[in-house]
Amino acid sequence: MINVLDNPLYYLDNFHQVLDWIAGRYGDLLSAEESGFIRDFAGLPQPSRALFVRMVMRKGELFRASKLVYAEIGAAEAAATPLVALGLVEADPLLTLEQLFELLQKAEIASAFQLAPAEAKLRKPEQLALLAGRHDGARRFSAWYGAAGERAYRIAAQALCDRLRLIFFGNAHQDWTEFVLSDLGIYQYEKVEFAPAARGFRSRADIDDYLRLQHCQERFVNGEPLDEVLAGLPPPAVDNEWLRSRRDKLLFQFAQQLEKQRDWCAAHALYAGCGYPGARARAIRVLEKDGRSAAAFTLLQAAQRAPESEAERQQLLRIAPRLARQLGQARPAPAVPAPVRRLELSLPAPGQPAYVELVVRDHLSSAAAPVFYVENALINSLFGLLCWDAIFCAIPGAFFHPFHRGPADLHSADFQRRRAPQFAACLAQLDGDGWRDTVRANYARKAGIQSPFLYWDALDTELLELALACIPARHLRLAFERILQDVKANRSGFPDLIQFWPEEKRYSMIEVKGPGDRLQDNQLRWIAYCAEHQMPVSVCYLQWSA
Repeated sequence: MINVLDNPLYYLDNFHQVLDWIAGRYGDLLSAEESGFIRDFAGLPQPSRALFVRMVMRKGELFRASKLVYAEIGAAEAAATPLVALGLVEADPLLTLEQLFELLQKAEIASAFQLAPAEAKLRKPEQLALLAGRHDGARRFSAWYGAAGERAYRIAAQALCDRLRLIFFGNAHQDWTEFVLSDLGIYQYEKVEFAPAARGFRSRADIDDYLRLQHCQERFVNGEPLDEVLAGLPPPAVDNEWLRSRRDKLLFQFAQQLEKQRDWCAAHALYAGCGYPGARARAIRVLEKDGRSAAAFTLLQAAQRAPESEAERQQLLRIAPRLARQLGQARPAPAVPAPVRRLELSLPAPGQPAYVELVVRDHLSSAAAPVFYVENALINSLFGLLCWDAIFCAIPGAFFHPFHRGPADLHSADFQRRRAPQFAACLAQLDGDGWRDTVRANYARKAGIQSPFLYWDALDTELLELALACIPARHLRLAFERILQDVKANRSGFPDLIQFWPEEKRYSMIEVKGPGDRLQDNQLRWIAYCAEHQMPVSVCYLQWSA
């Protein structure tokens, strides 16, 4: 790509890149409208294409010519003429009074409607309320405010462009700024091999279902009645795991809303038909809240026989005693966790506000046994470096465009299963001596490239080499396997600190809790897992001395 600082038309080049990418990757799946736009847009004069992209990238759909001033484009009205002829932009559009207010300043409103001096001093919302009683219906901009002496425009193809953007990115949270950030070198992305077989959309039905899911999401956020939103939901995709995962996530959000509204029956129905992680545990809780303890206990027993994750197992252990009591059954014996070393510290309070983790780090650290504040950074980064090839392998529905920070299905329940051979090959390196070379090579070769597991700012050569020397491969395998069991839940909760003894080639992880603080669920799970597998871990409870 050409650096944006050297190319005033960088945004137009980026837009063409999107169109070329979509045409090349999904040309056989596009509608006649989409294909026609891509074909016809390329034939427009450059100033017209540039103006259109400028409008698309700005907020809203309505613009005045006087606000479309760009040196590289020239006169906006001349550039807009071919766009109007092609139907991409509407000149002098019909506007409601509210839309007109978006385009006019207060002084212009006073002039256009000949407001009395007292009315002219009102705030714009008050003026709108006042004039709404005098004017109804829609009029052309020129009819509303002929004295403007300029044209107004409305983008007629905004919905089409939004649709193409969603097809390109495969999500709604990324937009055209991704190109700019990449052009400026702020973000670097892994170059993934986009084989035709790895397309996220395999049919036009996939694209249409994805767009319907996105529309339902927007309607839900906008507060439309949930039963009406549900009626517009597409059925589960038969052969597209990525789309099914997106649908399940949306169903989970709907069910949460119904649960907040205390509509237990409707919430349970959605949770029961949803494959999103955590849905089964919520279904049990909803049954319990609805007074259906027996049904809840039956589902709990089935879940305990095959828990989907450690997070679910932890939730079930909390629910089980309560349900047993409600049904008059014996309270299940509590599990006895492996003992965890407890460290009590009493230190002088610092003169200025300070993080307790850093206070403990500085107190415990020495030249022979340095301590680092790493929290989630270190183990995740080591996992990301060793398993880089598996994380970024191009399987269907994983990557849609060149600006991925990670796979689109990263938080799907089947993330590991869909890449089982690739992850097995990466983890098998821990059985020999070559794994350190892989980590070092990827640390050097991939430096700065976006990854959902890498914390580049927190990982330097000293910390990396100490970790490679002091953490046994067996312990890393255990940690990595747990991450893969539930990526969303298990990427967090790691102990705050890690201490190394380089001469002895050993380490210990330390979770720090200040006065009044307590362990969170994900921290409890990691600490219990480490203790169960003899991975050195301790919890430090800090108190301030008088």
